[in-house]
Amino acid sequence: MVGPSLTDEERDVASKRLKLGFVALVGASGGLIAIQAGGGATVIAAGIVGGLLLGIVLLWFLLRWWSEFLPAPRSGR
Repeated sequence: MVGPSLTDEERDVASKRLKLGFVALVGASGGLIAIQAGGGATVIAAGIVGGLLLGIVLLWFLLRWWSEFLPAPRSGR
């Protein structure tokens, strides 16, 4: 009766959605900062694109950092 509540496929979908949401949140933040600064449409678009790029870089860094804490796969036993 005790076990994971999500299948591997559901876990992969949830993980992908979380990653996309994180990148979108950082991108939206860049756009909102540009709006708050009083920028025009091109500045706002640049803020969103810059935020998306920064979100991708941050996600890459966080995933790489997090993998250091995961247990190493066992081999030979």
